[in-house]
Amino acid sequence: MKLLLMGNPNVGKSAFFSRVTGINVIASNYPGTTVGFTRGFLKLGQQQAEVIDVPGTYTLDPTNKAEEVANEMLKDGDVIINVVDATNLERNLYLTLELLEKNTPLIVALNMWDDTKHRGITIDTKQLEQLLGVPVVPTVAATGEGIKKLISQIPRATSPPIPDRSQDERWAAVGKIAQQVQTISHHHHTCLEHLADASIKSVSGIFIAAIVISLSFFLVRLIGEGLIGYLFEPLFDGIWSPIMMKLSALLNNEGFIHEILIGKLVEGKIDFLQSFGILTTGIFIPIGAVFPYIFSFYLVLGFLEDVGYLPRFAVLLDNLMHRFGLHGYAIIPMFLGLGCNVPGIIATRVLESRKERFITATLMSIGVPCAALQAMILGLVGNFGGQYVFLVYVTLFIVWIISGVILNFTVSGFSPELLLEIPPYRLPPVRLMVSKIWMRILSFLKEAIPVVFIGIFVINILYTLKLFDYITTLTAPVVSGLLGLPEEAIGAIVIGFLRKDMAVGMLGTLALNAKQMVVGCVVLAMFFPCIASFTILVKELGFRDMLKATGIMIGASLAVGSLLNLFL
Repeated sequence: MKLLLMGNPNVGKSAFFSRVTGINVIASNYPGTTVGFTRGFLKLGQQQAEVIDVPGTYTLDPTNKAEEVANEMLKDGDVIINVVDATNLERNLYLTLELLEKNTPLIVALNMWDDTKHRGITIDTKQLEQLLGVPVVPTVAATGEGIKKLISQIPRATSPPIPDRSQDERWAAVGKIAQQVQTISHHHHTCLEHLADASIKSVSGIFIAAIVISLSFFLVRLIGEGLIGYLFEPLFDGIWSPIMMKLSALLNNEGFIHEILIGKLVEGKIDFLQSFGILTTGIFIPIGAVFPYIFSFYLVLGFLEDVGYLPRFAVLLDNLMHRFGLHGYAIIPMFLGLGCNVPGIIATRVLESRKERFITATLMSIGVPCAALQAMILGLVGNFGGQYVFLVYVTLFIVWIISGVILNFTVSGFSPELLLEIPPYRLPPVRLMVSKIWMRILSFLKEAIPVVFIGIFVINILYTLKLFDYITTLTAPVVSGLLGLPEEAIGAIVIGFLRKDMAVGMLGTLALNAKQMVVGCVVLAMFFPCIASFTILVKELGFRDMLKATGIMIGASLAVGSLLNLFL
């Protein structure tokens, strides 16, 4: 049996899915598209049912690719669980009526039931059930309330014979149903509701946004550095390093295999940043240096997502983003890009026009460093002082602004107005946050570790074959002349195609001064996208637009790097 979870965006569908399936889920793309969805399984009596979290949609008359996929997936479902936001009944019921017209057995989960009490909303579920002709079960996905009852009611899911209606007829029916089953009484605003109102006002909203962003980056660095200093460095130095030294001794401390697995010994010891072996640097960079910041970033990001702040951030920045040919919702992929550019670029599919997707993906690749890259910038540039870290970020921000304005005037296409559902502030359930963080971290480790291994192996092969000498000679006028970096930095720039964070880590082995480190980090942040982002850019933008975006990145990085070298 296939159970389809369907509903409007921001109705708690993901929390509902997590409740009924746990964390053993499968993420996939719908065939022939880049639209992602997740599926899992639950025990339904004596049989196992497949649960599919269908992309959120407001209507079955598609307005974007995600809604097209939702409509297509509807054809294969045996039972539909329509997740409805009980605090926005009238808006949600339009999709419910459309689903009823498809004659597929349906059951309604009246979610966020706890919020109706706080908002003075009373819904007669028995009468709603009679009017719709299908089972209606109040649920609170965040806490699990009503989930067990809803699962037990799935065999009662029905498909009453309802003829197709016009749009006007549906809205008229929705109004009548809401009037009969719902009453609203006065209630006093809670502190969270007052804060929600202040978050989207121009003056107070900017003040709150500044606090949220500053606190977020402070927590990311605090948690990340704490994990590195108190957990991962002691583990690598105290446990992994002795094991690697024994392996090094077995390999006689030299030879091709030693270079690949262990790398070079620095003063007779393993240096996890400089040795550059698969089992030393290759493991330390993704796990010991980058993972702590990835974990802390996704922890903070998950909280901001689930508490309901990010949509308000989008509305607040809508006017600014329009100057880039975007609307405010484009800031959400940008924010995701601060964790990893890959999910950030994938998230651009929610934007409605080709122009928006191209500009957002290009700006993200140029001016939004991922958490892994930020980890290395904070660690290496921070050694010279906080002012140099600030200089890197200010430079990237200015480039982001200027590039956005230029792209808005040079890229053809349109930018629609922002139509965005803003959920109320809610305290996120810990279980859901843990599940989301776990899935994101697993995805990062699966992607990062093989790429780092391959990168280190390729670089060692290139060094062995003396190919880097040829590349260094060929690019010396640019690297040394325009950028003011030593010729050896070309190795880091080449590695940047595989992993930008690892490339910055290589700069740390070259004894650069503060100026050179700033130039190197800015150039690597803006330069050619890492291989994972490159692959996703091809999928999301197409090969032609990917080439355009790449040309913009290379040109902008060389221009900005040259200016920094000239004026610093």
